[in-house]
Amino acid sequence: MSEHHHDHEHGHDHGHDHDGKPIQEDALPSLEAQILETSVRELLIEKGIVSAEDIRRAIEAMDSRGESLGAKIVVRAWTDPAFKEKLLTSSDDALREFGINMSPMELCVVENSDDVHNMVVCTLCSCYPRPILGIPPAWYKRRDYRARAVREPRAVLQEFGTVLPDNKQVRVHDSNADLRYLVLPQRPAGTEDWTTSQLEKLVTRDSMIGVSDVRRLDELVG
Repeated sequence: MSEHHHDHEHGHDHGHDHDGKPIQEDALPSLEAQILETSVRELLIEKGIVSAEDIRRAIEAMDSRGESLGAKIVVRAWTDPAFKEKLLTSSDDALREFGINMSPMELCVVENSDDVHNMVVCTLCSCYPRPILGIPPAWYKRRDYRARAVREPRAVLQEFGTVLPDNKQVRVHDSNADLRYLVLPQRPAGTEDWTTSQLEKLVTRDSMIGVSDVRRLDELVG
């Protein structure tokens, strides 16, 4: 399994705004990409391979997915050691328990720890675990995020409010057409007696991409 770890940084800190998110340029697909998508879609309909209704239902199903499903998977891993082991070593089998089939793609789940923080990027386009997290956020597809996440990951993390100790290693995982990544964040201390529902409220999309960590609600308002 190929995996890219980038732990180096540079002193440059440019190409971003000051509200905690990467800049919002290039929010929409290029005109060429939009034209290509329209042409392929219309050709498939014309050839009878799919119908417009098939495409509509598929889009609605994708739009209905979001971080809640990912949160359920994370919390199951937090509370069920056998499932966690399966998720980390045989993600296909684990995901089937949630009715998810990632085929033909492969999903690699990477676990955050006291020593390592993982974050995910797709340096070529916007490869993303859509069956689990739904539509990727706009910033994930930005050219500046894709470049800077590899070049200066700690600076990018700080813009999302994630400040890590200097002795914690940052590993950047580069998704591609065949391989997607999901971050398994650390469970916050002091939540041992929390219910599944309470835990799921802590898990955000950003924590499963790795640009943020998971904090208890009282820490967030404290």
